[in-house]
Amino acid sequence: MAKLYLIPSLLSTNLWQNVLPSEVKEICLQTDYLIVENIRTARRFLKKLDKNISVDRITFFELNKQTPEATFHEFLVPLLEGKDMGILSEAGCPGVADPGAEIVKLAHQKGIQVVPLVGPSSILLALMASGLNGQNFAFTGYLPRKSNERVRKIKQLEIKAREQNQTQIFIETPYRNNQMVNDLIKACAPSTLLCIACDLTSKNEFISTRTIKNWKNSLPDLNKRPVVFLLMSMPK
Repeated sequence: MAKLYLIPSLLSTNLWQNVLPSEVKEICLQTDYLIVENIRTARRFLKKLDKNISVDRITFFELNKQTPEATFHEFLVPLLEGKDMGILSEAGCPGVADPGAEIVKLAHQKGIQVVPLVGPSSILLALMASGLNGQNFAFTGYLPRKSNERVRKIKQLEIKAREQNQTQIFIETPYRNNQMVNDLIKACAPSTLLCIACDLTSKNEFISTRTIKNWKNSLPDLNKRPVVFLLMSMPK
């Protein structure tokens, strides 16, 4: 039976051996069909795994925001013909804050075996290092773009964190990170805990959990850096 492998990628430009098991390389060397967000970056990643890999033998299917949902079924054709495929994330793990989840759902509907491979998840790494509640947490993804709507959403998450003792995790487009931090400072109570986890697994990795009050005078410049935000408001 053909298998759909969920292939994790790197979070930063570090050596793949530092964060990925050798099985990931082995699967990539054997798989002739890959579903990716961007073909160019996928080819670059494969060359990092093995500079001698023949990327020209691989058939790429591009899956991103521009891909019509009506074409998703076409991606499964090799699997239905008995050929293994892989979903390769742009960064981190497929299916987590990643469009690959829709293909995985279709694979289950077709009775195709799905095999997740071990790799780095910025969301889980940030949660592990935050010191916040790892027993009860929620990932919201992206918050609204407009500042007033974002502030309103942050306040809702802060209330939810306090009432449910639940860590709230979210991300932002890198060039809007500084606006996000400013809105967090504006919206949250001084005692609310905020973890900023930035450039995970890289040499410039920065992870710090502080109260909103303590963040006010020591905000880092997060512009164009990959960041995960975690919020925890302690019960009154």
